[in-house]
Amino acid sequence: MERTVLIDGKSVKMRASALIPRLYRFKFGRDLVSDMNQLRKSWKRVQELPADATDEQRQDAQLDAADLTIFENVAYLMAKNAGEPLPDTPDEWLDGMDGVFSVYEVLPVILELWGQNLATTSTPKKK
Repeated sequence: MERTVLIDGKSVKMRASALIPRLYRFKFGRDLVSDMNQLRKSWKRVQELPADATDEQRQDAQLDAADLTIFENVAYLMAKNAGEPLPDTPDEWLDGMDGVFSVYEVLPVILELWGQNLATTSTPKKK
């Protein structure tokens, strides 16, 4: 599964494959499945925020630093996995950007790619 997103004014390909969880584990020493579940839950809280939410509710629904780190790391790995010419670390990649890229534009693409990657294409033999 591959998609192209706009990051820092440039088209960047992102690819999800079975290799992503392994790369994530080796590069960051964390479990991608757990981290993506956490990120998906946090994103759902943001999406379900009512229009008339109080400032306190908006503060509670925001993505925290851990969520943003997961997002940046996964975005980096998916871009690298798609063959984008990136530096060796997400820090160098982010430092090379002129601005910041929108979590609200890129995160839905990452979650979609991840969801498609998890979907099975085989049919169960037992019923």
